[in-house]
Amino acid sequence: MKRIAKAVIFGFSILVTFPFSTIYKVSRIFLNSEQLFVTLGQTLSLFPGKIGSYFRVAFYHQGLPNFSKNTYVGFGSYFSHPEVEAREGVYIGAYCIIGKALISRYVTIGSHVNILSGKKQHGFEEIGHPIQEQGGVFGAVRIGENCWIGNGAIIMASLGEQCIVGAGAVVTSETGDFEVLAGNPAKVIRRLTDSNVKDT
Repeated sequence: MKRIAKAVIFGFSILVTFPFSTIYKVSRIFLNSEQLFVTLGQTLSLFPGKIGSYFRVAFYHQGLPNFSKNTYVGFGSYFSHPEVEAREGVYIGAYCIIGKALISRYVTIGSHVNILSGKKQHGFEEIGHPIQEQGGVFGAVRIGENCWIGNGAIIMASLGEQCIVGAGAVVTSETGDFEVLAGNPAKVIRRLTDSNVKDT
């Protein structure tokens, strides 16, 4: 019964957000602009509660090639670039901004998390020239399966499988698998090993 109810709600959400996704797809063909994608995502981010998440997921599921319908996107959260993938079971808390990213299965992201499009988004080498005009390089950040990212963290580099990122941590370098990180810049404070697995 619960599965049927979810399917009905998601179907309704597809209908509600269909105009949004259609406008975005048409604009991408003729305007090749990412701004409308961001604007529509920001608009849908303001719908509260679970129904708001359904609307957001339905929009991204229709507009992006690899965005699972089995995800949760919290209030105030949106994606700043259409080059994003979200696999099954992803949970994104409230007020997150996510750039170019590949978010693997069962990743849990707390509230107020920023995932940047790499750490070279802004050039700053030209003295006397406005930094806003110097351009930069936008790269995709990969979040490995089953990672947990704490509230207020900033992710600027890829995370390995099942990494834990402490609240407020700033990840500036690519990590290995099964690492627990904290601090600014984030450092490995312990590693998860087979000895952490509980007997069932």
